[in-house]
Amino acid sequence: MTKCTHNLSKQILGPAIRILMLTLLVGFGAGVALAQTRGYVTNTLDNTVSVIDPATQSVIATVPVGSGPKGVAVTPNGRFVYVVNQLGNTVSVISAAGNTVVATVPVGVFPTAIGITPNGTFAYVTNTASSNISVIDTATNTVVTTMPVSSPFMLAISSSGNLGYVTHGAIVNGVTVINTATNSVVTNIPIPVDVALAAAVTPNGAFVYVTCFSFSTGPKLAVIDTATNTVTGFVPLPAATFSQAVAITPNGAFAYVANNGNTNCCGGGFVASSVSVVDTASNTEIATMPVASPLGIAVTPDGAFVYVTNINDDTVTVMSTATNTVVASVPVGNFPHSIAFGRVQEDTIESLIARVEALITGGTLTQNQGDGLIDKLEEARAKIDARQTSAACNQLSAFINQVNGLINNASLTAAQGQALINAANAIKTNLGC
Repeated sequence: MTKCTHNLSKQILGPAIRILMLTLLVGFGAGVALAQTRGYVTNTLDNTVSVIDPATQSVIATVPVGSGPKGVAVTPNGRFVYVVNQLGNTVSVISAAGNTVVATVPVGVFPTAIGITPNGTFAYVTNTASSNISVIDTATNTVVTTMPVSSPFMLAISSSGNLGYVTHGAIVNGVTVINTATNSVVTNIPIPVDVALAAAVTPNGAFVYVTCFSFSTGPKLAVIDTATNTVTGFVPLPAATFSQAVAITPNGAFAYVANNGNTNCCGGGFVASSVSVVDTASNTEIATMPVASPLGIAVTPDGAFVYVTNINDDTVTVMSTATNTVVASVPVGNFPHSIAFGRVQEDTIESLIARVEALITGGTLTQNQGDGLIDKLEEARAKIDARQTSAACNQLSAFINQVNGLINNASLTAAQGQALINAANAIKTNLGC
């Protein structure tokens, strides 16, 4: 709720809005923050990003970015989306709240992929042509260091955030392990194939799955044991396809692999494209699902659906992980490349505003008292969206001080005031105040 819409609710729709908010608070619980999940698809030939609402399986916004967007990643709090612009040698930073670009970060030459550490502090960008990795500080959106790595292609960062796994396409037949604490190379893991493409790490960090291609034996999925940094096995994939992406379900039980048969790359002719479902317990393919022309793939945060970008028909295929069947197709932009999901607690401050509105409706607070509290919360949210964390923390502290004042003058009971203070402190903790 912006300040403008808040004023409108006071002047025109006040009683009805407040009753609705109070009903929601009773129905969902005053401490609930409703998470919104969004999918972000890079459209390489449109220079845009399509924003998908999984609840409606439709595009709700299209965001212009730089030239030739490829890789995409979302910060763990869901508030910012980082997009690699391969032809522009930049990274666009999108605010998820407004679906607008709020920063552009210059990186190396021909950047391809991006990964963000689990704490959201750093983003790692593979610069294939300049043979290095740019490390972006997400607080300042500046490159703070550059790591030399030979022709880095794709990368995946472990759930612990300490390690990253980098592929090199056809240049180096293996995976480079990097230490994100020291920004240095730990080791190189050889893989006996001709091309190593995409990588994904299991949620427990125990294994890395890498899509590969061998000119003699075809496409396969390599399994790396992270404890020993060795390849422990291969899962054969559909013949004559080029498997360019892999995603693992949040519970780690299955890996989904995008097998493109329309590339005519390495198998001697066009074949049917598909998505392979691999059981990670047995490392066997248990199902394949036909799709159009897959390139990127991602699993929703709740693990219920798999989204696959199709580069030839400009769509995203939606699959149910419960049945491994296609349930929807979403039209997007031109040449959709990669997809990533984010889940943002958009209603955290909104629910706190709703609490204040409920106190006004119930007659506990006067309109002026409530407006003073709400103004501080709306300012805090504006500062969060502008990446001004310190200023947001100050606004929340001012909110808490005002609540304490209302407790002291008996406008609020100690219990009522403490509930507001606890909620504000929880937001401050999430911000790292």
